[in-house]
Amino acid sequence: MLRDKKEELISENKVNLENNALTVLKKRYLKKDKDGNVIESPEDLFYRVAENIAQADKIYDEDTDITILIREFYLTMSSCDFLPNSPTLMNAGRHLQQLSACFVLPIDDSMDSIFETLKNTALIHKSGGGTGFSFSRLRPKKDVVRTTSGISSGPISFMQVFNAATEAIKQGGTRRGANMGMLRIDHPDILDFIICKDKDDSLNNFNISVAITKKFMDALEKGEYYNLYNPRNGVIIGRLNANEVFGKIVDQAWKNGEPGIVFVDRMNHKNTTPSAGSIESTNPCGEQPLLPYESCNLGSINLGHFVKNNDVNWEKLEKTVKTAVHFLDNVIDVSNYPIQKIGEVTRSNRKIGLGIMGWADLLLYLGIPYGSNDSLALAEELMGFIHSKSRKASEELAFKRGSFPNFKKSIYAKGSPVRNATTTTIAPTGTIGMIASASSGIEPIFALVYKRMQCLDNEEMYEVNPYFEKLAKENGFYSPELIDKISEKGSIRGFKEIPEKIKKIFVTSHDIAPEEHIKMQAAFQKFTDNAVSKTVNFPNSATKEDVKKVYILSYKMGCKGVTVYRDGSRNVQVLNLANKKEEYSQGALHEKKPRTRPKKTTGLTFLMHTGCGKMYVTVNEDDRGMCEVFTQLGKSGGCTSSQAEAISRLISLALRSGVDQQGIIDQLKGIRCPSPTLADGGIILSCADAVAKALEAYKREKMTPVLSARDMSVSEPYASKYKKKHYTSGLSGNSSGACPQCPECGEMLTFAESCVICRGCSYSKCF
Repeated sequence: MLRDKKEELISENKVNLENNALTVLKKRYLKKDKDGNVIESPEDLFYRVAENIAQADKIYDEDTDITILIREFYLTMSSCDFLPNSPTLMNAGRHLQQLSACFVLPIDDSMDSIFETLKNTALIHKSGGGTGFSFSRLRPKKDVVRTTSGISSGPISFMQVFNAATEAIKQGGTRRGANMGMLRIDHPDILDFIICKDKDDSLNNFNISVAITKKFMDALEKGEYYNLYNPRNGVIIGRLNANEVFGKIVDQAWKNGEPGIVFVDRMNHKNTTPSAGSIESTNPCGEQPLLPYESCNLGSINLGHFVKNNDVNWEKLEKTVKTAVHFLDNVIDVSNYPIQKIGEVTRSNRKIGLGIMGWADLLLYLGIPYGSNDSLALAEELMGFIHSKSRKASEELAFKRGSFPNFKKSIYAKGSPVRNATTTTIAPTGTIGMIASASSGIEPIFALVYKRMQCLDNEEMYEVNPYFEKLAKENGFYSPELIDKISEKGSIRGFKEIPEKIKKIFVTSHDIAPEEHIKMQAAFQKFTDNAVSKTVNFPNSATKEDVKKVYILSYKMGCKGVTVYRDGSRNVQVLNLANKKEEYSQGALHEKKPRTRPKKTTGLTFLMHTGCGKMYVTVNEDDRGMCEVFTQLGKSGGCTSSQAEAISRLISLALRSGVDQQGIIDQLKGIRCPSPTLADGGIILSCADAVAKALEAYKREKMTPVLSARDMSVSEPYASKYKKKHYTSGLSGNSSGACPQCPECGEMLTFAESCVICRGCSYSKCF
């Protein structure tokens, strides 16, 4: 009977998706046979998920008829009014049946705990999830290890282990492993942690955030010192100046967007189940604070579909919220969990995270400028409505099914029973937003016109915001020439041919002041149980003081954390606009000719272990810096040796032609071959990768040693009597490099919602 109902439902309700959404579904979500051929339609996918999730109702009443519920779930998803997180779409009704997106695992101060967590991380990544960790319980570098009479290597060394393991785990081409690494601001290794991602390719499977305490913020406000504690025994082992430490965080965030900051005491103040444990970390994108061994199921409502008579369609929105809460609660019951403990903790609190996408679309349809007072007021009203109705739906489920097991230990214990410890989260919606053709989360529009590399035919073409295109044609100012000009600038400010009323409404991310980003985040956070995924975008010209002001404002306005990105500050460039590559280049294009090689050069030779055997990389310099590279493989002859020689010659030619050294390294580093190998410094992915890492090592050897804050006495203030030497790059952080392309489809990558994503094919650095 269900099969007949399926055919009838699908035939009456065909899915209407844009071409790029169909491409994303075919690439990552639809079932394939053993030869890689797609054997499932979008309609089949949504029915598969709806039928699978509806089965949970039978747990509570085995005689219930779920056909009506299947229809309700199918229509809600197939219309893209609501979509669950990617693992649910991918895995529901299939063998894996792992439906959660985000997990947090504990790391205690022992080898057993560290490597047990590493094993569990591998299992989670294999199943398509992302993981968050706090490394704050690990004893600091150089601390005593009594069992071996040795010294500790510290949290960052173990982060590198987790990073290498994540790199090695493949997830079938659907989702890549991603991690959040956190360290408390009062951990003795905090200064090293702040700069641990100083290079763009450091710990590239981690987002990092500093867990900032109220005591630190109080010390910062007063310009005072604060204490550092050894987590092994809680003993105070040092003091730092809060202003100087905060300045280092700001410096790094200005340079490349990391670390982010998380107000960990605020997260715990809002913890709905404090008796069940403390919150130490979040998922990889920062929007989901979780207890150790807890997971959360997320989903988002597409607000662009909720407009009626130039207002929000509140009636439809309430109905959809109720359906979505029912759906997400069911997910908890039918999901397989990669570790038994995770299933137990998740079911004890039954946290769900209902959020939104298409916020910028909704504002456009209502004629409200993003960042205006009207938009902030609507944000509070709308999220307050969703929060209230989701809580009501959770109470109704509790009446039928019972409250979550830890209810009596929760902040709700004296009130009405609720089914879920939390109901709302605003998560990144990069991929499901592409499926729904919706703007991402609560982010402003990326650009009104941008270039997209079509995944199937590999042709580059303009993609124009459909609502802008419609109004442009209706108001008579549309032309191909105008679209071309907008693609170069990204914004429509300054275009005299466009009416002011339209320029006022169609603002993009770089038209919006950083303070307005924070105000928007705070407006949504006010009515969100968990946290809000949001990136504060800065122009390339922004100062470190601008970043500092945003951080302080985010704390004062009640945000739980904040992520910033200064345009052009990473090798991953945000906007794929026609003139961006020139704007951030090292200078105007001109013919480069190699300088003459001197008769005498000096240098260093590095032994690199590759999958092809031992490789000796010699880097030489003249009076102007690096000028040549020689490579020799342990095994001679063959294509491998000749390829290595060819790489060396081209590098030497580029170096003597004045090509940026870091640019050469960036081009080579990360190139994979079929035979990667583990080495002392991590994984060597190929011979080209080995050469790049040798070049990096040479640069480090030649850099000026500076003083570190590690070996300070308890009684000595910050910046006194530093003894341990380390090397720093001395780079200004201003250079953006080229705008790299997506490794899968060639589209330029975008930094948004705390992650690097591709708007062409849904590739994500985080997932």
